[in-house]
Amino acid sequence: MPDILHRISIDAPPKRVHDLIASTDGIARWWSGRPLTGEHTVGSGFGVHFGDAERPAAVMQVLTDTPDHVVWRVTDGPGTWIGTRITFTLRPSGDAGTTLLFTHAGWREASEFMSGCSTNWGAYLTSLKTGAESDAFGAYPAGEISRWD
Repeated sequence: MPDILHRISIDAPPKRVHDLIASTDGIARWWSGRPLTGEHTVGSGFGVHFGDAERPAAVMQVLTDTPDHVVWRVTDGPGTWIGTRITFTLRPSGDAGTTLLFTHAGWREASEFMSGCSTNWGAYLTSLKTGAESDAFGAYPAGEISRWD
């Protein structure tokens, strides 16, 4: 199965990066630009909303949340996302930096949609990076590069 992989160098401590990845308020700041529904605790889930949509674009179940590893399983959303896993692995880097290894794994096949998702993940991970470093986030709609009209 193909995976989306990204490696990001962030000039912020791992705790700061983790707090942005492992909280609904943090995720809203770097990804969706809107409040999330649900909660980010192991075994629970949260919905990510974009634009004015009433229904979440994707629902994630939190499988793991440790200081250096966060894993979500997609339970609802685009058909090719359901059952995939989104993983953030954090490693200390230098004096106060973080190396973020991101994986969106378990796609059934490579496709144009997967390529667009990879592009958008890169943009939103850049939003996470700049937000962690300077509080200047580029969440949706600013971070969207590949549109699915």
